[in-house]
Amino acid sequence: MNRIRKKLQPRRESVDREASRWQEDFVDYLRSECHLATNTVEAYARDLARFYGWLGSRRIQQMKVSELAGYPAWLLELSLAPKSVTRHIASLKVFFRYLQLEGALTDNQAELLGTPKLWQRVPQVLSEKQVERLLAAPRRADPFCLRDRAILELLYATGCRVSELCTLRTRDMHLKERYCICHGKGDKQRIVPIGSRAVQSIGNYLEKERPRLAARNGSATEHLILSPRGRGLRRERVWELLKKYAARAGMPSEISPHSLRHSFATHLLAGGADLRQVQEMLGHASIATTQIYTHVDHTRLKKVHKAFHPRA
Repeated sequence: MNRIRKKLQPRRESVDREASRWQEDFVDYLRSECHLATNTVEAYARDLARFYGWLGSRRIQQMKVSELAGYPAWLLELSLAPKSVTRHIASLKVFFRYLQLEGALTDNQAELLGTPKLWQRVPQVLSEKQVERLLAAPRRADPFCLRDRAILELLYATGCRVSELCTLRTRDMHLKERYCICHGKGDKQRIVPIGSRAVQSIGNYLEKERPRLAARNGSATEHLILSPRGRGLRRERVWELLKKYAARAGMPSEISPHSLRHSFATHLLAGGADLRQVQEMLGHASIATTQIYTHVDHTRLKKVHKAFHPRA
């Protein structure tokens, strides 16, 4: 038994070293050559780490499709959502293509993997009255009332993602012209108009509260939204703040920053905005992603049908 262990140990260490090297090289490739956003690179790295956890001591070069097909099934056994499983498989396919480019694989077995069928989930959308209550939730007694109001107003006024909110810089804000520059996935920039109420909230924060927060940091920072220590605010903290104010406003516990993004898009379409314009403001690469909001707003569809159908 001891002899068997001694034979297996060097092989195991060799496999571990190889796996570690390929993971590190792949992450460097995504970051330096593909120029993917930090959050995207981190997601790929997490997915890959989970794959190697499943792989164990087996070598990728020796894997057959029949064996590799056990990976999606294993992910489903972990109670991951079908959307999450689909993302893991997509990450694996990109990794296998990278190994092909590097000459480590001759055949990409991962390309033959299927993905779970996805039901198109209707996003959670707040009514206009609910949005009003939420945006009014920060009170003067709150430690950073002006900042928190600016956060909520920005999320609803621009439909930006929480990661985009946290990376906004002061020079991205053009309050006189009433627009801001959002930096989306892959650092793609887009211009999004801002309404008068959001302009007022952001202006109040910039004038009265941000200088006080910035002074707590030894070095100057360009981040628009600052933490109590004068540094850029973390995404997790934005989630916590939203949950706090949602509870105060009597909102469902499932409310997230993305709920305001969904509400932004749905309310624009309800007001008569063109789908292409909404796509541009959201930063969607494909209009198919934006079309989900046409299913959410039934009242708009009824109006369109009544106005244009001959027998409406």
